[in-house]
Amino acid sequence: MRHLRQHDGVFVTRHRGDAIRFNALRGFIVALAAILAAGLSTARADSGTVRLSFIKAGWVIGGSVGSGTLTFRGRTYPLVIGGISYGLTFGGSQTFLRGRVTNIYRPSDIEGVYGAAGAGATVIRGPQAIVLANQKGAVLELAGNQTGLMVNLDLSGMALSLRR
Repeated sequence: MRHLRQHDGVFVTRHRGDAIRFNALRGFIVALAAILAAGLSTARADSGTVRLSFIKAGWVIGGSVGSGTLTFRGRTYPLVIGGISYGLTFGGSQTFLRGRVTNIYRPSDIEGVYGAAGAGATVIRGPQAIVLANQKGAVLELAGNQTGLMVNLDLSGMALSLRR
């Protein structure tokens, strides 16, 4: 269907279908530009493998210290572990954990404080599994064994950093 419209003193003939097609094309181009801009501005998060070993001891207030490695994009980075806990903590143990870290873009994204509330007991040897996240969004999914005598019902924080 044609209709006439006056534009700056001149009558212009347009098809109604042309306007609909133009608006659809304009919407498609804007959406495509937004998708391309989002894809170019954000890199894809990656994952790596982690091995941690630390000693934990305490009486009400506990502490932990240890080391580990991050393997990310074919390279291995040494890690330093430190932590503190408060609550019902009694005993001492050594823990070996391994697993993966997800949602990291570069090795330094693993650095930060990982907090947890936990309860557990280890007499001689016991399995451990935990999922933790830091303030940068890195997520640790770890499993392993704890050896020693340890009873805990506490709040704890573990700080991971790259050894420099």
